[in-house]
Amino acid sequence: MCGVVGIVSAQPVNQGLYDALTVMQHRGQDAAGIVTWSDENGLKQRKANGLVRDVFRSRHMLRLKGQVGIGHVRYPTAGGAKSSEAQPFYVNSPYGICLAHNGNLTNHDELADLLIREDRRHLSTNSDSEVLLNVLAHELQTRVNGRLTPEIVFDAIDALHRRCRGGYAVVALIVGFGVVAFRDPNGIRPLVLGKREQGDKVCHMVASESVALDVLQFDRVRDVQPGECVLIENDGSLHSREYSGGVRHTPCIFEYVYFARPDSILDELSVYKARLRMGEELAGKIVRDFSQHDIDVVIPIPDTSRTSALQVAYHLGVKYREGFIKNRYIGRTFIMPGQAERKKSVRQKLNAIDLEFRNKNVLLVDDSIVRGTTSKQIIKLAREAGARKVYFASAAPPVRYPNVYGIDMPAATELIANGRSVEEIEELIGADRLIYQDLHGLIRSVRHDNSMITEFDTSCFSGEYITGDVTEEYLHDLEERRNDAAKRKRKHKVRAQGNVVSL
Repeated sequence: MCGVVGIVSAQPVNQGLYDALTVMQHRGQDAAGIVTWSDENGLKQRKANGLVRDVFRSRHMLRLKGQVGIGHVRYPTAGGAKSSEAQPFYVNSPYGICLAHNGNLTNHDELADLLIREDRRHLSTNSDSEVLLNVLAHELQTRVNGRLTPEIVFDAIDALHRRCRGGYAVVALIVGFGVVAFRDPNGIRPLVLGKREQGDKVCHMVASESVALDVLQFDRVRDVQPGECVLIENDGSLHSREYSGGVRHTPCIFEYVYFARPDSILDELSVYKARLRMGEELAGKIVRDFSQHDIDVVIPIPDTSRTSALQVAYHLGVKYREGFIKNRYIGRTFIMPGQAERKKSVRQKLNAIDLEFRNKNVLLVDDSIVRGTTSKQIIKLAREAGARKVYFASAAPPVRYPNVYGIDMPAATELIANGRSVEEIEELIGADRLIYQDLHGLIRSVRHDNSMITEFDTSCFSGEYITGDVTEEYLHDLEERRNDAAKRKRKHKVRAQGNVVSL
């Protein structure tokens, strides 16, 4: 999962891009990048591995001059945190195009082969974002006939949609022309459009989450629709066109469970309200399946489960307490690249308040259980703090299947729920009782009555892949390339190469 942003303004955009990436840091902690453009200074870029605050120093910000720009925070779904794959990516022909991408292409290998063999384009990395960039560049190149126009851009994006499959939300800067933003025809990955008055000029912004618009005081206009292309020219004029092919709006439901900030609104759905309703649905499940419970206190696993846990406690009529104190200088455990790093970070990240656990039957509430490593260690922490019994509840259903649309849980063997019953998972994590949300309860929680969304991408829970091109062979190949063992091997290889270069 990554975060993208693009701004066309009457004022310098460097600080705005920085601030937007900072509030979307939760979407990616491995690398960050910004590209800006102006007539006077041309194209300026800064990107590197690390958090936003570490990548951009004052000297970098001063060089990022221009009223047009895009930015990216990276969370890799393949490979490791390599500086060569920090975004935005750039290709010089035609015009000069920079691109930042959130998501994952399911036909990456096929596209890469065609680009090299038929389109005669060179690829420098294994990133599907570079593939997307070169597909866009090729489609624009074949349509160039004099001056670039919005219609040429829209036709190129339509052609890109016909070639690319998977989940993707993209912002691209075309040098001297403007910023292009588009979503895949299923609208799996989010993208929001905003505007702000600056004197007599209207400035526009696109971002992965509405919270980025809020912090820069842009008004949220609407979501970019599935397959839609939005073009903001350098003079501020806005154009858009819907995809000429078929669309099926199925946003990723895991955004609402875990990834998005609670103060964001995605596809007209409030993440905060969705999590409130997840707590209500989960409380109902507990009452049905565990009616004679002896729960003394409900304790959330900070931070994303707090909203749901509050509602669980309220509807069960038991106390809600903060039992874990979080070290806010440790990154999000789920999106750390390796199992060893995840295990190590839990103890550094959370510390239990003994008096909230001592001689009590506690219900721990988390947003989801993915690999189970964190859950097991947290239950152990609760027992060490003196809990009599430790029950565990997940606001999401069992994660049994790989996600192939941009979330780093592709290896089925790494998912604790894959091929196991609830009772088996309960034993593995050491809980006295384990309660999962039902899938239909989760869908009800996210989708409210007046929503235009009729279905979601629930593939990691249901095993149903909405793009229709995910085969067993594909999943096996993905697991071979993206499990933790493969990542460790690539990490050691990158270090070895770095040592050779340093000599």
